[in-house]
Amino acid sequence: MKHIVQQVLKDKDGNFSLREVVTLIYVFMSIISWIAQQFFGQQIPEYMFYAFISMIGAGTFGYSLEKKSSDLKDN
Repeated sequence: MKHIVQQVLKDKDGNFSLREVVTLIYVFMSIISWIAQQFFGQQIPEYMFYAFISMIGAGTFGYSLEKKSSDLKDN
């Protein structure tokens, strides 16, 4: 399990990336807020849910645009 989480948090160069960490935090926040609303009757503002999903989308879109560093190829 630890190896899987480490792989998820790495960018295309194999370095740990803060963008992936923040995206994973937003995924967990979205799941927790959905569970709180569905099963515990807590009211979660709609705009917060949309903000979480937008941040997840921005993180995954940024990853898809990312290219490997050319410095690694030159060395």
